[in-house]
Amino acid sequence: MDKIWLKNYPAGVPEQINPDEYSSLVHLLEESCARYADLPAYTSMGRTLTYRRYEQLSRDFAAWLQQEAKLGKGERIALMMPNVLQYPIALFGALRAGLVVINTNPLYTARELEHQLNDSGVKAVVILENFAHTLSEVIARTRVEQVIISGAGDQLRWPKSSLVNLVVRHIRKQIRPWKLPGAVRFNAALDRGGFLTFMPVAVGHDDIAFLQYTGGTTGVAKGAMLTHRNMVANLLQSAAWIGIQARAGKDTIITALPLYHIFALTANWLVFTHYGAHNILIANARDFPAFVKELKAHPFTYISGVNTLFNALLHTPGFESVDFSALRITLGGGMAVQRSVAERWKRVTGNTLTQAWGLTETSPAACINPFTIEYNGSIGLPISSTEISIRDDAGQALDIGEVGEICVRGPQVMRGYWNRPEETAQVMIGDWLRTGDIGRMDQQGYVYIEDRKKDMILVSGFNVYPNEIESVAATHPGVLEVAAVAQPDRHSGEVVALFVVRQDPNLTEQQLIDHCRKELTNYKVPKHVYFRDELPKTNVGKIRRKALRDELPA
Repeated sequence: MDKIWLKNYPAGVPEQINPDEYSSLVHLLEESCARYADLPAYTSMGRTLTYRRYEQLSRDFAAWLQQEAKLGKGERIALMMPNVLQYPIALFGALRAGLVVINTNPLYTARELEHQLNDSGVKAVVILENFAHTLSEVIARTRVEQVIISGAGDQLRWPKSSLVNLVVRHIRKQIRPWKLPGAVRFNAALDRGGFLTFMPVAVGHDDIAFLQYTGGTTGVAKGAMLTHRNMVANLLQSAAWIGIQARAGKDTIITALPLYHIFALTANWLVFTHYGAHNILIANARDFPAFVKELKAHPFTYISGVNTLFNALLHTPGFESVDFSALRITLGGGMAVQRSVAERWKRVTGNTLTQAWGLTETSPAACINPFTIEYNGSIGLPISSTEISIRDDAGQALDIGEVGEICVRGPQVMRGYWNRPEETAQVMIGDWLRTGDIGRMDQQGYVYIEDRKKDMILVSGFNVYPNEIESVAATHPGVLEVAAVAQPDRHSGEVVALFVVRQDPNLTEQQLIDHCRKELTNYKVPKHVYFRDELPKTNVGKIRRKALRDELPA
Protein backbone atom coordinates (compact mmCIF):
# COMPACT_ATOMS: atom_id res chain seq x y z
CA MET A 1 0.00 0.00 0.00
CA ASP A 2 1.07 3.61 -0.50
CA LYS A 3 2.50 4.77 2.83
CA ILE A 4 1.54 8.41 2.37
CA TRP A 5 2.30 9.20 6.03
CA LEU A 6 6.05 8.71 5.58
CA LYS A 7 6.45 12.11 3.89
CA ASN A 8 5.45 13.79 7.14
CA TYR A 9 7.81 11.89 9.43
CA PRO A 10 10.03 14.24 11.45
CA ALA A 11 13.69 14.28 10.50
CA GLY A 12 15.51 11.39 12.11
CA VAL A 13 12.50 9.09 12.55
CA PRO A 14 13.12 5.85 10.61
CA GLU A 15 10.56 4.17 8.38
CA GLN A 16 11.40 0.81 9.98
CA ILE A 17 12.74 -0.45 13.28
CA ASN A 18 14.56 -3.75 13.81
CA PRO A 19 13.03 -5.92 16.57
CA ASP A 20 16.03 -8.24 16.29
CA GLU A 21 18.17 -5.53 17.89
CA TYR A 22 17.34 -7.17 21.22
CA SER A 23 16.65 -10.85 21.79
CA SER A 24 14.17 -10.12 24.59
CA LEU A 25 13.07 -7.51 27.11
CA VAL A 26 15.56 -9.05 29.54
CA HIS A 27 18.41 -8.36 27.12
CA LEU A 28 17.33 -4.74 26.76
CA LEU A 29 16.79 -4.12 30.49
CA GLU A 30 20.09 -5.71 31.51
CA GLU A 31 21.94 -3.61 28.95
CA SER A 32 20.34 -0.39 30.24
CA CYS A 33 21.15 -1.20 33.87
CA ALA A 34 24.79 -1.78 32.94
CA ARG A 35 25.03 1.36 30.83
CA TYR A 36 23.44 3.70 33.39
CA ALA A 37 24.53 1.86 36.55
CA ASP A 38 25.32 4.90 38.70
CA LEU A 39 22.39 7.05 37.61
CA PRO A 40 19.06 7.28 39.46
CA ALA A 41 16.44 4.93 38.05
CA TYR A 42 13.35 5.26 40.27
CA THR A 43 12.18 7.55 43.03
CA SER A 44 9.15 6.88 45.23
CA MET A 45 8.17 8.47 48.55
CA GLY A 46 11.57 10.09 48.91
CA ARG A 47 13.63 6.94 48.25
CA THR A 48 15.74 6.52 45.09
CA LEU A 49 17.19 3.41 43.46
CA THR A 50 20.11 3.61 41.07
CA TYR A 51 20.17 1.40 38.00
CA ARG A 52 22.88 -0.67 39.67
CA ARG A 53 20.69 -1.27 42.75
CA TYR A 54 17.67 -1.91 40.52
CA GLU A 55 19.57 -4.64 38.69
CA GLN A 56 20.76 -6.21 41.96
CA LEU A 57 17.31 -6.29 43.57
CA SER A 58 15.65 -7.68 40.45
CA ARG A 59 18.32 -10.40 40.26
CA ASP A 60 17.75 -11.27 43.92
CA PHE A 61 14.01 -11.49 43.35
CA ALA A 62 14.48 -13.64 40.23
CA ALA A 63 16.73 -16.04 42.18
CA TRP A 64 14.13 -16.34 44.94
CA LEU A 65 11.36 -17.00 42.40
CA GLN A 66 13.44 -19.77 40.88
CA GLN A 67 14.77 -21.52 43.94
CA GLU A 68 12.37 -20.77 46.79
CA ALA A 69 9.06 -20.32 44.96
CA LYS A 70 10.03 -23.06 42.46
CA LEU A 71 8.58 -21.17 39.50
CA GLY A 72 9.79 -22.29 36.09
CA LYS A 73 9.90 -20.65 32.70
CA GLY A 74 6.48 -19.77 31.33
CA GLU A 75 4.63 -19.90 34.63
CA ARG A 76 2.43 -16.97 35.55
CA ILE A 77 2.91 -14.30 38.20
CA ALA A 78 0.43 -11.51 38.96
CA LEU A 79 1.61 -8.09 40.13
CA MET A 80 -1.12 -6.29 42.08
CA MET A 81 0.31 -2.94 43.20
CA PRO A 82 0.14 0.79 42.53
CA ASN A 83 3.23 2.72 41.40
CA VAL A 84 5.70 1.88 44.18
CA LEU A 85 9.35 0.84 43.93
CA GLN A 86 8.47 -2.83 44.33
CA TYR A 87 6.64 -2.80 41.00
CA PRO A 88 9.57 -2.29 38.60
CA ILE A 89 11.73 -4.60 40.72
CA ALA A 90 9.14 -7.37 40.55
CA LEU A 91 8.57 -6.76 36.82
CA PHE A 92 12.24 -7.07 35.91
CA GLY A 93 12.81 -9.97 38.31
CA ALA A 94 9.86 -11.95 36.99
CA LEU A 95 10.93 -11.47 33.37
CA ARG A 96 14.51 -12.50 34.22
CA ALA A 97 13.13 -15.69 35.76
CA GLY A 98 11.34 -16.41 32.48
CA LEU A 99 7.86 -15.88 33.91
CA VAL A 100 4.79 -14.43 32.22
CA VAL A 101 3.61 -11.28 33.97
CA ILE A 102 -0.07 -10.57 34.56
CA ASN A 103 -0.43 -6.90 35.47
CA THR A 104 -3.42 -6.68 37.82
CA ASN A 105 -5.44 -3.69 38.95
CA PRO A 106 -5.13 -3.60 42.77
CA LEU A 107 -8.64 -2.13 42.98
CA TYR A 108 -10.28 -5.19 41.42
CA THR A 109 -13.21 -6.66 43.26
CA ALA A 110 -13.02 -10.29 44.35
CA ARG A 111 -15.08 -11.39 41.34
CA GLU A 112 -12.83 -9.60 38.84
CA LEU A 113 -9.65 -10.83 40.51
CA GLU A 114 -10.81 -14.45 40.67
CA HIS A 115 -11.55 -14.49 36.95
CA GLN A 116 -8.18 -13.02 35.97
CA LEU A 117 -6.16 -15.33 38.22
CA ASN A 118 -7.98 -18.45 37.00
CA ASP A 119 -8.12 -17.48 33.34
CA SER A 120 -4.36 -16.84 33.19
CA GLY A 121 -3.34 -19.71 35.49
CA VAL A 122 -1.45 -17.56 37.99
CA LYS A 123 0.82 -19.48 40.38
CA ALA A 124 2.21 -16.52 42.36
CA VAL A 125 0.98 -13.06 43.32
CA VAL A 126 2.94 -10.01 44.47
CA ILE A 127 0.46 -7.76 46.23
CA LEU A 128 0.55 -4.59 48.29
CA GLU A 129 -0.77 -5.46 51.74
CA ASN A 130 -3.52 -2.82 51.52
CA PHE A 131 -5.29 -5.04 48.97
CA ALA A 132 -4.51 -8.49 50.41
CA HIS A 133 -7.99 -8.85 51.86
CA THR A 134 -9.42 -9.11 48.33
CA LEU A 135 -7.01 -11.90 47.44
CA SER A 136 -7.88 -13.71 50.67
CA GLU A 137 -11.52 -13.92 49.57
CA VAL A 138 -10.73 -15.87 46.39
CA ILE A 139 -7.36 -17.59 46.78
CA ALA A 140 -8.90 -20.94 47.79
CA ARG A 141 -10.68 -21.08 44.42
CA THR A 142 -7.53 -20.38 42.37
CA ARG A 143 -4.27 -22.14 41.52
CA VAL A 144 -2.16 -19.59 43.39
CA GLU A 145 0.57 -21.36 45.39
CA GLN A 146 2.75 -18.43 46.48
CA VAL A 147 1.87 -14.97 47.76
CA ILE A 148 4.43 -12.23 48.28
CA ILE A 149 3.12 -9.43 50.49
CA SER A 150 4.61 -6.02 49.85
CA GLY A 151 4.46 -3.04 52.17
CA ALA A 152 5.24 0.56 51.25
CA GLY A 153 8.55 0.41 53.11
CA ASP A 154 9.56 -3.22 52.61
CA GLN A 155 12.71 -3.60 50.55
CA LEU A 156 13.74 -0.04 51.40
CA ARG A 157 14.87 -0.69 54.99
CA TRP A 158 13.59 2.61 56.35
CA PRO A 159 14.74 3.76 59.80
CA LYS A 160 12.19 2.68 62.41
CA SER A 161 11.43 6.27 63.35
CA SER A 162 10.86 7.46 59.80
CA LEU A 163 7.63 9.16 58.75
CA VAL A 164 7.11 6.52 56.07
CA ASN A 165 7.07 3.74 58.66
CA LEU A 166 4.57 5.67 60.75
CA VAL A 167 2.32 5.97 57.70
CA VAL A 168 2.76 2.30 56.85
CA ARG A 169 1.84 1.22 60.37
CA HIS A 170 -1.24 3.44 60.24
CA ILE A 171 -2.30 1.87 56.93
CA ARG A 172 -1.86 -1.63 58.36
CA LYS A 173 -4.23 -0.76 61.20
CA GLN A 174 -6.90 0.39 58.74
CA ILE A 175 -7.00 -2.58 56.37
CA ARG A 176 -9.36 -5.46 56.89
CA PRO A 177 -7.94 -8.72 58.28
CA TRP A 178 -6.69 -11.21 55.69
CA LYS A 179 -5.61 -14.80 55.87
CA LEU A 180 -3.01 -15.93 53.35
CA PRO A 181 -1.23 -19.01 54.71
CA GLY A 182 2.39 -19.27 53.66
CA ALA A 183 2.62 -15.67 52.49
CA VAL A 184 6.15 -14.23 52.31
CA ARG A 185 7.14 -10.62 52.78
CA PHE A 186 8.68 -8.99 49.72
CA ASN A 187 11.61 -7.80 51.81
CA ALA A 188 12.26 -11.33 53.06
CA ALA A 189 12.21 -12.69 49.51
CA LEU A 190 14.80 -10.11 48.45
CA ASP A 191 16.99 -10.81 51.47
CA ARG A 192 16.87 -14.56 50.88
CA GLY A 193 17.41 -14.15 47.14
CA GLY A 194 20.63 -12.28 47.82
CA PHE A 195 22.13 -15.54 49.14
CA LEU A 196 20.86 -17.63 46.21
CA THR A 197 22.35 -18.14 42.78
CA PHE A 198 20.35 -16.71 39.91
CA MET A 199 20.29 -19.03 36.90
CA PRO A 200 19.78 -17.01 33.68
CA VAL A 201 16.80 -18.22 31.65
CA ALA A 202 16.81 -18.29 27.86
CA VAL A 203 13.84 -16.22 26.72
CA GLY A 204 13.32 -15.16 23.13
CA HIS A 205 11.03 -13.29 20.79
CA ASP A 206 8.36 -15.98 20.69
CA ASP A 207 7.99 -16.27 24.46
CA ILE A 208 5.03 -14.50 26.05
CA ALA A 209 6.12 -11.59 28.26
CA PHE A 210 2.68 -10.37 29.37
CA LEU A 211 -0.90 -11.51 29.43
CA GLN A 212 -2.34 -8.02 29.42
CA TYR A 213 -6.04 -8.10 30.23
CA THR A 214 -8.57 -5.99 28.40
CA GLY A 215 -12.35 -5.87 28.52
CA GLY A 216 -14.21 -8.78 26.98
CA THR A 217 -16.98 -8.49 24.40
CA THR A 218 -18.61 -11.53 26.00
CA GLY A 219 -18.71 -9.96 29.46
CA VAL A 220 -15.37 -11.21 30.83
CA ALA A 221 -11.88 -9.79 30.47
CA LYS A 222 -9.51 -11.51 28.05
CA GLY A 223 -5.72 -11.63 28.07
CA ALA A 224 -3.85 -10.25 25.08
CA MET A 225 -0.74 -12.37 24.51
CA LEU A 226 2.12 -9.88 24.18
CA THR A 227 5.40 -11.57 23.32
CA HIS A 228 8.90 -10.34 23.98
CA ARG A 229 9.05 -9.48 20.26
CA ASN A 230 5.83 -7.45 20.46
CA MET A 231 7.13 -5.45 23.42
CA VAL A 232 10.68 -4.97 22.10
CA ALA A 233 9.23 -3.81 18.79
CA ASN A 234 6.86 -1.32 20.38
CA LEU A 235 9.57 -0.02 22.67
CA LEU A 236 11.84 0.62 19.68
CA GLN A 237 8.96 2.11 17.70
CA SER A 238 8.11 4.49 20.52
CA ALA A 239 11.77 5.26 21.14
CA ALA A 240 12.24 6.14 17.47
CA TRP A 241 9.84 9.05 17.97
CA ILE A 242 10.48 10.00 21.59
CA GLY A 243 14.23 9.66 21.05
CA ILE A 244 14.25 12.85 19.01
CA GLN A 245 13.53 14.75 22.22
CA ALA A 246 15.07 12.38 24.78
CA ARG A 247 18.55 12.86 26.25
CA ALA A 248 20.06 9.55 27.34
CA GLY A 249 20.84 9.52 31.05
CA LYS A 250 19.61 13.07 31.63
CA ASP A 251 15.80 12.97 31.59
CA THR A 252 13.43 13.04 34.54
CA ILE A 253 10.00 11.62 33.81
CA ILE A 254 6.71 11.55 35.69
CA THR A 255 4.84 8.24 35.86
CA ALA A 256 1.37 8.98 37.20
CA LEU A 257 -0.58 6.44 35.17
CA PRO A 258 -0.41 3.01 36.84
CA LEU A 259 2.26 0.64 35.57
CA TYR A 260 -0.37 -2.10 35.33
CA HIS A 261 -1.85 -0.10 32.42
CA ILE A 262 -0.23 -0.86 29.07
CA PHE A 263 0.29 2.85 28.29
CA ALA A 264 2.57 3.52 31.28
CA LEU A 265 4.13 0.06 31.06
CA THR A 266 5.57 0.77 27.61
CA ALA A 267 5.71 4.57 27.30
CA ASN A 268 7.22 5.14 30.75
CA TRP A 269 8.80 2.01 32.18
CA LEU A 270 10.25 0.41 29.06
CA VAL A 271 11.02 3.39 26.84
CA PHE A 272 12.67 5.45 29.53
CA THR A 273 14.57 2.57 31.09
CA HIS A 274 16.02 2.19 27.61
CA TYR A 275 17.12 5.85 27.80
CA GLY A 276 18.40 5.70 31.37
CA ALA A 277 15.89 8.26 32.63
CA HIS A 278 15.07 9.06 36.25
CA ASN A 279 11.51 7.83 36.74
CA ILE A 280 9.38 9.53 39.43
CA LEU A 281 6.65 7.09 40.48
CA ILE A 282 3.38 8.63 41.61
CA ALA A 283 1.59 6.11 43.82
CA ASN A 284 -1.68 8.02 44.09
CA ALA A 285 -2.27 10.37 41.18
CA ARG A 286 -5.77 11.17 42.46
CA ASP A 287 -4.31 13.16 45.33
CA PHE A 288 -3.69 16.16 43.10
CA PRO A 289 -2.36 18.59 45.74
CA ALA A 290 0.29 16.00 46.71
CA PHE A 291 0.90 15.27 43.02
CA VAL A 292 1.61 18.95 42.35
CA LYS A 293 4.07 19.00 45.27
CA GLU A 294 5.95 16.11 43.62
CA LEU A 295 6.04 18.01 40.33
CA LYS A 296 7.54 21.02 42.11
CA ALA A 297 10.18 18.83 43.76
CA HIS A 298 11.40 17.25 40.53
CA PRO A 299 11.97 19.46 37.47
CA PHE A 300 10.79 17.06 34.77
CA THR A 301 11.28 16.68 31.04
CA TYR A 302 8.47 14.23 30.21
CA ILE A 303 4.98 13.49 31.48
CA SER A 304 2.35 11.14 30.10
CA GLY A 305 -1.30 10.83 30.98
CA VAL A 306 -4.90 10.80 29.88
CA ASN A 307 -7.08 13.82 29.18
CA THR A 308 -8.77 13.69 32.58
CA LEU A 309 -5.43 13.73 34.42
CA PHE A 310 -4.18 16.77 32.51
CA ASN A 311 -7.49 18.56 33.02
CA ALA A 312 -7.45 17.87 36.77
CA LEU A 313 -3.86 19.14 37.10
CA LEU A 314 -4.80 22.33 35.29
CA HIS A 315 -7.54 22.90 37.88
CA THR A 316 -5.33 22.15 40.90
CA PRO A 317 -4.17 25.23 42.83
CA GLY A 318 -0.43 25.69 42.58
CA PHE A 319 0.01 23.82 39.30
CA GLU A 320 0.53 27.04 37.37
CA SER A 321 3.60 27.82 39.53
CA VAL A 322 5.38 24.52 38.72
CA ASP A 323 8.69 24.99 36.92
CA PHE A 324 8.05 23.81 33.35
CA SER A 325 11.30 25.11 31.88
CA ALA A 326 12.71 21.58 31.36
CA LEU A 327 9.49 20.05 29.97
CA ARG A 328 9.96 18.81 26.40
CA ILE A 329 7.33 16.07 25.95
CA THR A 330 3.73 15.85 27.13
CA LEU A 331 2.14 12.69 25.77
CA GLY A 332 -1.59 12.10 25.90
CA GLY A 333 -3.25 8.78 25.12
CA GLY A 334 -5.72 6.22 26.42
CA MET A 335 -8.65 8.46 25.49
CA ALA A 336 -9.26 11.44 23.22
CA VAL A 337 -7.42 14.62 24.17
CA GLN A 338 -9.88 17.51 24.18
CA ARG A 339 -8.91 20.65 22.28
CA SER A 340 -9.77 22.89 25.26
CA VAL A 341 -7.47 20.88 27.54
CA ALA A 342 -4.65 20.84 24.98
CA GLU A 343 -4.87 24.58 24.43
CA ARG A 344 -4.92 25.38 28.13
CA TRP A 345 -2.00 23.00 28.77
CA LYS A 346 0.04 24.87 26.17
CA ARG A 347 -0.81 28.25 27.72
CA VAL A 348 0.13 27.14 31.25
CA THR A 349 3.17 24.95 30.56
CA GLY A 350 4.45 26.29 27.25
CA ASN A 351 4.59 22.69 25.98
CA THR A 352 2.37 21.02 23.37
CA LEU A 353 0.15 18.19 24.59
CA THR A 354 0.87 15.60 21.89
CA GLN A 355 -1.81 13.03 21.18
CA ALA A 356 -0.98 9.38 20.50
CA TRP A 357 -3.16 6.30 20.03
CA GLY A 358 -3.02 2.57 20.46
CA LEU A 359 -4.59 -0.45 22.10
CA THR A 360 -3.66 -3.16 24.54
CA GLU A 361 -3.56 -5.44 21.50
CA THR A 362 -0.82 -3.28 19.90
CA SER A 363 1.48 -3.16 22.96
CA PRO A 364 0.09 -0.30 22.78
CA ALA A 365 1.45 2.37 20.41
CA ALA A 366 0.23 2.55 16.80
CA CYS A 367 -0.04 6.27 15.92
CA ILE A 368 1.52 9.46 17.25
CA ASN A 369 1.69 13.10 16.26
CA PRO A 370 5.06 14.75 15.68
CA PHE A 371 6.12 16.71 18.75
CA THR A 372 6.84 19.75 16.61
CA ILE A 373 3.24 20.45 15.59
CA GLU A 374 0.37 21.97 17.56
CA TYR A 375 -2.74 20.08 18.57
CA ASN A 376 -4.65 19.13 15.40
CA GLY A 377 -7.37 16.78 16.64
CA SER A 378 -5.83 13.74 14.96
CA ILE A 379 -4.35 10.68 16.62
CA GLY A 380 -1.25 11.16 14.49
CA LEU A 381 0.73 9.25 11.89
CA PRO A 382 1.35 5.49 11.87
CA ILE A 383 4.58 4.91 13.77
CA SER A 384 7.65 3.18 12.33
CA SER A 385 7.10 -0.36 10.95
CA THR A 386 3.36 0.16 11.24
CA GLU A 387 0.65 0.28 8.61
CA ILE A 388 -2.85 1.68 9.02
CA SER A 389 -5.68 0.72 6.69
CA ILE A 390 -9.27 2.00 6.78
CA ARG A 391 -11.62 -0.87 5.89
CA ASP A 392 -15.31 -1.56 5.45
CA ASP A 393 -17.31 -4.25 7.26
CA ALA A 394 -16.27 -6.81 4.65
CA GLY A 395 -12.59 -6.09 5.33
CA GLN A 396 -11.98 -4.26 2.04
CA ALA A 397 -9.66 -1.25 2.04
CA LEU A 398 -11.31 2.15 1.54
CA ASP A 399 -9.95 5.22 -0.21
CA ILE A 400 -8.27 8.17 1.46
CA GLY A 401 -10.84 10.29 3.29
CA GLU A 402 -13.46 7.55 3.51
CA VAL A 403 -14.69 6.52 6.93
CA GLY A 404 -14.38 2.91 8.08
CA GLU A 405 -12.78 0.69 10.70
CA ILE A 406 -9.16 1.48 11.58
CA CYS A 407 -7.01 -1.64 11.09
CA VAL A 408 -3.38 -2.02 12.17
CA ARG A 409 -0.51 -4.21 10.98
CA GLY A 410 2.94 -4.31 12.53
CA PRO A 411 5.33 -6.27 14.75
CA GLN A 412 3.64 -4.89 17.89
CA VAL A 413 0.29 -6.59 17.15
CA MET A 414 -0.50 -9.27 19.73
CA ARG A 415 -0.29 -12.99 19.06
CA GLY A 416 -3.96 -13.29 20.00
CA TYR A 417 -6.20 -13.65 23.04
CA TRP A 418 -5.21 -16.29 25.60
CA ASN A 419 -7.45 -19.37 25.29
CA ARG A 420 -9.95 -17.49 23.09
CA PRO A 421 -9.38 -18.49 19.46
CA GLU A 422 -12.92 -17.46 18.47
CA GLU A 423 -12.48 -13.92 19.78
CA THR A 424 -9.03 -13.75 18.18
CA ALA A 425 -10.55 -14.71 14.84
CA GLN A 426 -13.14 -11.94 15.17
CA VAL A 427 -10.51 -9.19 15.37
CA MET A 428 -7.89 -10.49 12.92
CA ILE A 429 -7.96 -10.30 9.11
CA GLY A 430 -4.80 -12.24 8.34
CA ASP A 431 -2.14 -10.21 10.15
CA TRP A 432 -4.33 -7.09 10.30
CA LEU A 433 -5.95 -6.18 13.62
CA ARG A 434 -9.48 -4.79 13.50
CA THR A 435 -9.48 -2.17 16.25
CA GLY A 436 -13.18 -1.41 16.53
CA ASP A 437 -12.45 2.31 16.15
CA ILE A 438 -14.09 4.08 13.22
CA GLY A 439 -12.01 6.71 11.48
CA ARG A 440 -10.39 8.09 8.35
CA MET A 441 -6.99 9.02 6.99
CA ASP A 442 -6.33 12.33 5.26
CA GLN A 443 -4.04 13.04 2.31
CA GLN A 444 -1.11 13.71 4.67
CA GLY A 445 -1.43 10.34 6.39
CA TYR A 446 -2.92 11.67 9.63
CA VAL A 447 -5.56 9.44 11.19
CA TYR A 448 -8.74 10.75 12.79
CA ILE A 449 -11.17 8.81 14.99
CA GLU A 450 -14.81 9.51 14.19
CA ASP A 451 -16.61 6.97 16.37
CA ARG A 452 -16.37 3.51 17.86
CA LYS A 453 -17.76 0.41 16.21
CA LYS A 454 -17.73 -1.36 19.55
CA ASP A 455 -20.09 -0.44 22.38
CA MET A 456 -17.04 -0.07 24.60
CA ILE A 457 -17.14 2.71 27.18
CA LEU A 458 -13.90 4.62 27.75
CA VAL A 459 -13.63 5.95 31.33
CA SER A 460 -10.49 8.03 31.90
CA GLY A 461 -8.56 5.84 29.47
CA PHE A 462 -9.81 2.50 30.84
CA ASN A 463 -11.92 0.19 28.69
CA VAL A 464 -15.30 -0.79 30.11
CA TYR A 465 -17.42 -3.30 28.23
CA PRO A 466 -21.22 -3.12 28.53
CA ASN A 467 -21.74 -6.88 28.72
CA GLU A 468 -19.81 -7.12 31.97
CA ILE A 469 -21.74 -4.27 33.57
CA GLU A 470 -25.05 -5.67 32.38
CA SER A 471 -24.27 -9.16 33.66
CA VAL A 472 -23.59 -7.76 37.14
CA ALA A 473 -26.61 -5.41 37.20
CA ALA A 474 -28.91 -8.20 35.97
CA THR A 475 -28.18 -10.26 39.10
CA HIS A 476 -30.12 -7.76 41.21
CA PRO A 477 -33.56 -9.32 41.83
CA GLY A 478 -35.23 -5.99 41.11
CA VAL A 479 -33.93 -5.85 37.52
CA LEU A 480 -35.88 -7.27 34.58
CA GLU A 481 -33.82 -5.91 31.68
CA VAL A 482 -30.74 -3.73 31.56
CA ALA A 483 -28.43 -2.08 29.05
CA ALA A 484 -25.16 -0.22 29.69
CA VAL A 485 -24.01 2.63 27.45
CA ALA A 486 -21.44 5.42 27.43
CA GLN A 487 -22.57 8.81 28.67
CA PRO A 488 -20.33 11.80 27.94
CA ASP A 489 -18.73 13.31 31.04
CA ARG A 490 -16.58 16.42 31.27
CA HIS A 491 -14.33 14.87 33.94
CA SER A 492 -13.86 11.27 32.74
CA GLY A 493 -14.61 11.64 29.04
CA GLU A 494 -17.31 9.00 29.43
CA VAL A 495 -19.02 7.23 32.32
CA VAL A 496 -21.30 4.20 32.52
CA ALA A 497 -25.03 4.81 32.26
CA LEU A 498 -27.64 2.10 32.82
CA PHE A 499 -31.07 1.86 31.25
CA VAL A 500 -33.24 -0.44 33.34
CA VAL A 501 -36.65 -2.07 33.17
CA ARG A 502 -37.63 -2.85 36.77
CA GLN A 503 -38.89 -6.16 38.07
CA ASP A 504 -39.39 -4.49 41.44
CA PRO A 505 -41.13 -1.11 41.06
CA ASN A 506 -39.49 0.06 44.30
CA LEU A 507 -35.92 -0.40 43.02
CA THR A 508 -33.96 2.86 43.28
CA GLU A 509 -30.96 4.22 41.43
CA GLN A 510 -28.79 4.14 44.57
CA GLN A 511 -29.70 0.54 45.38
CA LEU A 512 -28.60 -0.60 41.93
CA ILE A 513 -25.39 1.44 42.04
CA ASP A 514 -24.55 0.00 45.47
CA HIS A 515 -25.18 -3.51 44.12
CA CYS A 516 -22.79 -2.95 41.21
CA ARG A 517 -20.14 -1.47 43.49
CA LYS A 518 -19.82 -4.81 45.27
CA GLU A 519 -18.75 -6.55 42.06
CA LEU A 520 -17.07 -3.90 39.92
CA THR A 521 -13.96 -1.75 40.12
CA ASN A 522 -14.87 1.87 40.80
CA TYR A 523 -14.41 3.16 37.25
CA LYS A 524 -16.85 0.51 35.98
CA VAL A 525 -19.59 1.35 38.48
CA PRO A 526 -22.57 3.08 36.78
CA LYS A 527 -22.81 6.79 37.50
CA HIS A 528 -26.35 7.23 36.13
CA VAL A 529 -29.43 4.98 36.08
CA TYR A 530 -32.45 5.64 33.86
CA PHE A 531 -35.60 3.61 34.40
CA ARG A 532 -37.79 2.76 31.40
CA ASP A 533 -40.96 0.77 30.82
CA GLU A 534 -39.21 -1.01 27.96
CA LEU A 535 -35.92 -0.95 26.05
CA PRO A 536 -35.67 -0.46 22.26
CA LYS A 537 -34.89 -3.70 20.42
CA THR A 538 -34.18 -4.95 16.92
CA ASN A 539 -36.62 -7.28 15.18
CA VAL A 540 -34.66 -10.22 16.57
CA GLY A 541 -34.84 -8.91 20.12
CA LYS A 542 -31.36 -7.38 20.51
CA ILE A 543 -31.25 -4.23 22.62
CA ARG A 544 -30.37 -1.19 20.50
CA ARG A 545 -27.69 0.53 22.57
CA LYS A 546 -27.23 3.29 20.00
CA ALA A 547 -30.88 4.30 20.38
CA LEU A 548 -30.37 4.50 24.13
CA ARG A 549 -27.26 6.65 23.75
CA ASP A 550 -29.33 9.03 21.63
CA GLU A 551 -31.75 9.41 24.56
CA LEU A 552 -29.08 10.62 26.97
CA PRO A 553 -29.20 14.23 28.14
CA ALA A 554 -26.89 16.55 26.25
